[in-house]
Amino acid sequence: MIHELSKTNSILNQFIAEIRNKDIQKDPLRFRKNMERMGEIMGYELSKKLDYAETSVQTPLGVARVNQLKNQPVIASILRAGLTMHNGLLNFFDHAENAFISAYREEKEGGQLKIHVEYLASPDLNGKTLIIADPMLATGQSMSLVYEAIQRNGTPAKIHTVSAIASKQAIDYVSKHLPAGTEIWVAVIDDELNANSYIVPGIGDAGDLAFGLKL
Repeated sequence: MIHELSKTNSILNQFIAEIRNKDIQKDPLRFRKNMERMGEIMGYELSKKLDYAETSVQTPLGVARVNQLKNQPVIASILRAGLTMHNGLLNFFDHAENAFISAYREEKEGGQLKIHVEYLASPDLNGKTLIIADPMLATGQSMSLVYEAIQRNGTPAKIHTVSAIASKQAIDYVSKHLPAGTEIWVAVIDDELNANSYIVPGIGDAGDLAFGLKL
């Protein structure tokens, strides 16, 4: 199931406009904050799909009945760009467990891309809800390889992916390569992927915009 949140008018579209704007992008603090706020909004929307149970809460004047999450999710972010959205998700799922995994791409001769997955820190995932955050879903290969790698820590009961911007090609790729029932949450889907596998119009490199240029 694919959820493209920009199709419904909300303040989210303001944040999308700002992370795209090449002049506003010059302020890395604002870029990080906008990505964090997008993570919060997407976390809120995603939370409507989770399982809840009625609980009792003692107030100063009595007992209130409140629906609360049955189980806390695991938030897994792909380093380094995923840290921006991770903070937003964690602001809402503040009791969640956390996982971090590195994935970077190396451009080979002929324009071919090789994805490297090297670092993984994750709790037990068996039977849990896994949320994988990666701001830019360009080809979908990183997301697929990250899921393959993280399975060494168990098999989740449910998977959600969260991205700010995705290409149509990546949506198709992830839909085919992640388990059936995976829900894909994205702020906006762009039509084009250029020869260097960058989303167009996209935003550029989210990691560089958030944390500075890398060698």
